[in-house]
Amino acid sequence: MYPTYSFPPRVIVSLIVDWLLARRRSFREDALACIKRLEPPLRIFGEEHIPQAGPCVVTFNHYHRPDFNAIWMAAAIASLVPVEMHFVMTGELTYPGKWYAPVGMLFSKIFLARAARVYGFTTMPPMPPRQKDVEARAQSVRRVLETVRREKNIILGLAPEGGDNPTGGIAMPASGSGRFALLLAAAGLKFVPVGFYEADDALCLRFGAAYELSIPRGLSADEKDEVAATIVMIHIARLLPKSLRGEFW
Repeated sequence: MYPTYSFPPRVIVSLIVDWLLARRRSFREDALACIKRLEPPLRIFGEEHIPQAGPCVVTFNHYHRPDFNAIWMAAAIASLVPVEMHFVMTGELTYPGKWYAPVGMLFSKIFLARAARVYGFTTMPPMPPRQKDVEARAQSVRRVLETVRREKNIILGLAPEGGDNPTGGIAMPASGSGRFALLLAAAGLKFVPVGFYEADDALCLRFGAAYELSIPRGLSADEKDEVAATIVMIHIARLLPKSLRGEFW
């Protein structure tokens, strides 16, 4: 059995209005309203590690199973952090193997761009990386770094994998994820790992202790990317059941 997930009707209605008007709203308030409806309640571990202020980046696994909506991971974290967060979210859904993929991709791009504007988030091109998205991805990274410089106590939210893994377990992020993490570390952000999973009919999340991301000297650019991404994923894997740790033991 899985938890019962449902969205408050009043949140849906007001979100539609604000989406149409491109009017800003609080993701934290919406998250709190949604999480209150979870049955059974959200199960939290490592509460002492929940960040109270930034600058930091909360990194979490992109937990996946059929019919599970990834929005619940962002909502769960946002409901526990006492300030508004800035999430880095996908800017497009790709629907691999589906006949309606071309239309779905177009409409998802429009919908998600407006949703990001409503909540003040930054979109990133979808994973896995596509050659046509190279410049758009670079622009997204620059926007995130500009936001970090502007908002000194920012708390970012980021799923390094950037997409669903059919096995449900964690996987190595795509090339460039480690470099992005190193740029955030160079900007002064600490990393707070979070592990997401479902167990005993409940949605569970476990916070780990904050750490500073650092790598050995003398590595090539590609090695730096891989080592940094591996470090980030290992910290997340340690917070998950063994069945979801993938290659990160």
